[in-house]
Amino acid sequence: MRYLFDDYVFGTDRRELRRGAEMIAIAPKVFDLLDYLIGNRERVVSKDDIITAVWDSRVVSDEALTTRVNAARMAIGDSGDEQRLIKTLPRKGFRFVGTVREIHEPARAAAASSVPRSAFNAPEKPSLVVLPFANLSPDPKQEYFVDGVTESLTTDLSRMAGIFVIGRNTAFTFKGKQIDLEQIGRELGVRYVLNGSVQRGGDRMRINVQLIDAETGNHLWAERFDKPIGDLFDMQDEIGSRLAGELGTELVTAEARRAARAPHPASMDLYFQGMAYANRGSDPTSLSQARPFFEQAIRLDPGNVEAMIGMAFVDAMRGTSVMTGDRTARLLAVEASLIKILVQTPNHAMAHCLMGVTQIFTNRADRGIAECERALALDRNLAAAHAWIGLGKCYLGRAEETEACIMNAFRLSPRDNRASSWMNTAGIAQSYLAADEAAANWFKRSIETNRNVAAFVHFYLAAALAHLGRIEEAQDSMQAGLVVDPNFTLSQFHASSPTDHPTCLRQRMRIAEGLRKAGLSED
Repeated sequence: MRYLFDDYVFGTDRRELRRGAEMIAIAPKVFDLLDYLIGNRERVVSKDDIITAVWDSRVVSDEALTTRVNAARMAIGDSGDEQRLIKTLPRKGFRFVGTVREIHEPARAAAASSVPRSAFNAPEKPSLVVLPFANLSPDPKQEYFVDGVTESLTTDLSRMAGIFVIGRNTAFTFKGKQIDLEQIGRELGVRYVLNGSVQRGGDRMRINVQLIDAETGNHLWAERFDKPIGDLFDMQDEIGSRLAGELGTELVTAEARRAARAPHPASMDLYFQGMAYANRGSDPTSLSQARPFFEQAIRLDPGNVEAMIGMAFVDAMRGTSVMTGDRTARLLAVEASLIKILVQTPNHAMAHCLMGVTQIFTNRADRGIAECERALALDRNLAAAHAWIGLGKCYLGRAEETEACIMNAFRLSPRDNRASSWMNTAGIAQSYLAADEAAANWFKRSIETNRNVAAFVHFYLAAALAHLGRIEEAQDSMQAGLVVDPNFTLSQFHASSPTDHPTCLRQRMRIAEGLRKAGLSED
């Protein structure tokens, strides 16, 4: 039996632990402990269970057991702080929580190669290798920059939940070689291959990148960056971040298409189909289409954390778009689910970001900003976290800082599918600052980007236009909002305030006056 997890292969037949082509040295009892934890990964195993199975019920001290568990963690790149793979549950025991794929193959089947073919079987989640980008610049000294772009992108993609990325050292063994991409896919056991080139000419840098389906050879996505050269190290980070963000969306789309063809989709297949709808935007239609897939994924696998977070995202976005009624109750329910998720996976960036969203909209903007900053510490490419921080600052009376946060989000993800919501946040900040022309421009751009915007966008636009003296336009915008939310009134606007900060409340009073001028009724 061989178990695949992360980029490790744990072979019980030969009692080997490999990471790619590297053999990991491991003590016999530590191997037995890992074998038992992985084989019983569907449940929590107690100390007594382990001692009975691994030590034949001999007396073993807690200190000795802890030492072996730490050694097992070290062998597979885990730690007591991270607990990505082996989780300690106080007063209960231990559980192997990594995603595992079982390979039922005779050990001799791998003997034909110096590197076992089974070591590179693709895991169940989308798998990718980032091949070293080609340096097309006439100056060979640019090689270090090209390699830096490849490494930055590999690192950023490795942080993304749900994506398996072949390590940099393995990928760089193909540097400078003539290669067959489909053969690479078979050899490494990955579904997708990303390759590209970098060319520097004068004061400009051009980068081409393409994503290829390793099974069919089909080109799935291509992108080109052509921009002036600034600080090269900053460019490495920016290019890696932008590519990682766009590529993550493309991989979800590709996996959703693959899952839609599966006769019996698994839990992760359903998760990707849900994310494909969620990635279309935060409009009610997309959210309604996404949620059933997450529900089905959780029914198939109650431990599917990504599906849980997908459902929390849908419910949080629905809650934030509600200006009346039970918004707080909805968001507190989402927060309760996120607390449970973070107990299980404390370092999940998106879970922290969504926790921040629920707090920003329930009069705890300072705590919400801190959660979003925690998310960025875990995933520096989480563009949405910047946007939510910007909104939180609005609610703390610091609207003048918001637009810079929005521009940070756009720098990371210039063509993000949630661009319209970021524009809304910028528009709200300008409304709070009485910059009505700028506010109207942001809201109009948002509506042009997404015709299915929430009702509040039309209401805020109406207020800004009314303050500019463009009453007829303001009335038209008001009517557009009332079509979506016909029962909205000034009283409900006041009641919907997500903050009690005095500066923000004064700013909202001016917006209310604009709504009144545009024709919104008091009750």
